[in-house]
Amino acid sequence: MQTTRALRYHQEGTPGEVLTLETMELPAPESGQVLVKTLAAPVNPSDLGQVAGVYAILKPRPAVAGNEGLGEVIETGDGVEEFQPGDWVRVPAESGTWREHLVADAADLMPVPNDLPLEQAAMAFVNPPTAWRMLRDFVDLERGDWILQNAATSAVGRYVIQLARLSGWKTFNVVRSERGAAAVRDAGGDAVVMEGTDLKKAVAEHAADRRPRLALNSVGGESAIALTRALAFGGTLVTFGGMTGDPVRFPTRQLIFNDLRLRGFWVTRWLQEAPGRELRAMHDYLFDLIRMGKLFAPVAAAYSLDDYKKALAHANEPGRGGKVLFMPNS
Repeated sequence: MQTTRALRYHQEGTPGEVLTLETMELPAPESGQVLVKTLAAPVNPSDLGQVAGVYAILKPRPAVAGNEGLGEVIETGDGVEEFQPGDWVRVPAESGTWREHLVADAADLMPVPNDLPLEQAAMAFVNPPTAWRMLRDFVDLERGDWILQNAATSAVGRYVIQLARLSGWKTFNVVRSERGAAAVRDAGGDAVVMEGTDLKKAVAEHAADRRPRLALNSVGGESAIALTRALAFGGTLVTFGGMTGDPVRFPTRQLIFNDLRLRGFWVTRWLQEAPGRELRAMHDYLFDLIRMGKLFAPVAAAYSLDDYKKALAHANEPGRGGKVLFMPNS
C-alpha cells in the first residue's frame, strides 16, 4: 500500500500548535472511486476556526484540515466513467484539503474546467459563491445602486467589487489602513473610507440620491452599527463573518424607524441545499469570469506542506495583500 502526507489534528486548538504533518496510508481506488492529487488549497479563516473548534461544523478527529481545494484525478476505479486521469475536481471539504492525495467516491467530486488559472480555480468554491449569493439573494438591486461593505480588502470584499462592477452596481468600501484603501481603489472600488469615519455622512456625500439598500458585514461590533446607520430606508444588513469577535448590537432606532432588516448568510448551508441545476449554473458563470480574468483574488504566497507553520503565520498577518495557499505536490 502506498502512503501520502497530510496536515492533521487530533485535538482542537491553536492551529500552529495542534496541526502536525503526518504520513498516512493511501489505498488504491475501489469500484466507484478515484485517486486525486491535490494541486492547491487556500488557507481560509473558516479552516483555522474549524481547527480551533469555534466553527459551525467540526470534523471528527483525527481530521485533515482545510475545506477548499483543487485536485487532479490520477487513477480511477472500476465503474467510473465521468472522470478520466488528468481531470480537475474540487477536493471534498469533508475529506480535508491540506493533503497530498486522497481516495474519494466519484459521486462526491465536482468537475472543474482545467483551462482556468490553477491558483484562481483552487479559490473558486467558497468566497466567489459567497459574494455572488449575497449580491443576488437579499435585495433586488438595479443598475447604479450602491452596495456598502466593511472588510473590503478581504477576498470576499474583492469579489464583491468585481461582481458588482460587472452588474452595473457601485461599491462603498470601508477599510482599516491607507494601504488597504489603495488596494481597494486599484481593485475598482468606487468609494473608499477609513474605519471610524462618519459613514452616514460620507455615504450621503457620495450617494445622496441613492443611498445603499444592501450592506455586507464581516467585522461586527461598531463597524456593523455604522453600516446600519448609513443604509437607506428598508435596507438590509447581511452578516457573514465576525472578524473582531464583537457582537452586532441591536440598532433599535434604525431598525424601527428605518424599517431595516438584519440577515445572516453562511455559504456552506446554501451550497448544501441549493438545487443541482442552480448550483451548476452559478459555478459555470463564475468559472467563465475566472477564465476571462474578470474574477480573481491576489495570492500572497504559496507554501509546501513542510512549511505549514510559516504558511499559518503568514495567513495571520494583517494586511498581507492576498491569499496564502498550500501547494502540497509542488
